[in-house]
Amino acid sequence: MKITTGDKKSEGMARRQFLQYAGTGTALFAAALIASCSKDNSKQNIYNDHVDLGTGDVAILNYAYALEQLEAAFYTQVVASPYTSISAYEKSVLTDIRDHEVSHREFFKTALAGIAIPKLTIDFSSINFADRTSVLAAAKSFEDLGVSAYNGAGYMIKDASYLAVASKIASVEARHASLIRNLIAVGSFADNTVIDTNGLDIAQSPQQVIPVVNTFISVKKILAPAFGIY
Repeated sequence: MKITTGDKKSEGMARRQFLQYAGTGTALFAAALIASCSKDNSKQNIYNDHVDLGTGDVAILNYAYALEQLEAAFYTQVVASPYTSISAYEKSVLTDIRDHEVSHREFFKTALAGIAIPKLTIDFSSINFADRTSVLAAAKSFEDLGVSAYNGAGYMIKDASYLAVASKIASVEARHASLIRNLIAVGSFADNTVIDTNGLDIAQSPQQVIPVVNTFISVKKILAPAFGIY
């Protein structure tokens, strides 16, 4: 079953919320995206067995929204049920990261408004939230995946205002990745598993990232025909 939605009232609310969110740059991003949503006839593609990210820049932004849903859900769980013997410092920085990820998630949700993908059903059954090693290993995987995903999708964004905001979020994700890596092993913040010989961060395509994301999603997986992912 395909559901199509459009909501001019929510678009107006989104514009106001962005003005309050992070200043002029973000507000311009929201306004531009809202305009493009209108041109796209506010199409949202939800099917019985999967969620379609859409096409064009909207697909890229829904892709980022899916990643941020995953990360926000993870850190919310980490902070709600801290692992055994967590230090005050670790709890503090993990709480800060949770807050950033929740802000990112809400940013995309508000910006995409009527064409945002729905809330995903996340499955973290493979992670032992009581165990520090399990939690930090998962955090490292999510952060490295997120940074590489932004790096790998940036060139696909056509609108410069979207690219500017995505770059700002990617740099925050890179800070998270460095911090988590140093919690695991001091000095590993930028080792050769994520930085190549040219000093550049690794990039991964949606075709590489989405299958990984889908391992943590139950019920309706993400598909993206626009990226050749069926």
